[in-house]
Amino acid sequence: MDWFWKFPAMNEDSFLLLKKTIDESFRGFTRGYGDAIESFFSPLQTFLIAVERLLIATPWPVIVLIVAALAWGASRSLKVVAGCAAALLFIGYFGMWEDTMKTISMIFVCTVLSIIIGLPTGILMSRSNGVRSVVNPLLDIMQTMPSFVYLIPVVMLLGIGRVPGVIAVVIYALPPMIRLTDLGIRMVDRDVLEAADAFGSSSWQKLKDVQLPLALPTIMAGINQTIMMALAMVVIASMIGVQGLGQPVLKAIANQYFTLGIFNGLAIVGIAIIFDRISQSFGLRLQKHREVAHG
Repeated sequence: MDWFWKFPAMNEDSFLLLKKTIDESFRGFTRGYGDAIESFFSPLQTFLIAVERLLIATPWPVIVLIVAALAWGASRSLKVVAGCAAALLFIGYFGMWEDTMKTISMIFVCTVLSIIIGLPTGILMSRSNGVRSVVNPLLDIMQTMPSFVYLIPVVMLLGIGRVPGVIAVVIYALPPMIRLTDLGIRMVDRDVLEAADAFGSSSWQKLKDVQLPLALPTIMAGINQTIMMALAMVVIASMIGVQGLGQPVLKAIANQYFTLGIFNGLAIVGIAIIFDRISQSFGLRLQKHREVAHG
């Protein structure tokens, strides 16, 4: 039975050896391919900087009017429009406008990337149970892994800056987009699909003209959740150089500046409410249109 008492020590030694091997392999990979990976993501950095500069350069009344128009178009509610406009005016009055525009630009880019990656992945999952069985465990890991852990490999590969922050935020915020796209397409009524088959529709026509339009309310819910999760990562992403409202909050934590942290935190809440109300209202309107079409 001596082997039984030696087993934990043997196991610990092999585990340390495994960790050392993985760490050295990853360091070698970053040294060998870090520059190539950085150049691959340079268009993303250009896009992010362009969106950020556009938002900062646009006069604040124009931004407020655009957001108010989006809120009205989505909700047809004066209360929602007034709430969105009031939140932006509050942010501007307390001198947080530029940081807010930087945060919105990051959230916008992260949401666009999540849609570009998540929509096709969700469609593939809905069409193949094999793909679903492979992707679902990956999504479980992405959703349960502590958000700080995402920063380690991203920073080792790309260093400190905007792009590593965007990649970490996209990894954290992507699962709802994929899951709800898959769910929305799978929930499309079989009778509707059989009717499309009876009219001789191809797979692409069924997807484009039937499944995606009917799944759009659920997909919008996925976009809503992706935006909320991206905003939840704002402060954490500021730890690796992402500019915006997260950096003042981080500064407030480090220096015990109570009001600085509270006001910037409220600004993040304000942005979250704006995005949430607009996307939810749009999703509800799509749902009503779908019910009317079926009714």
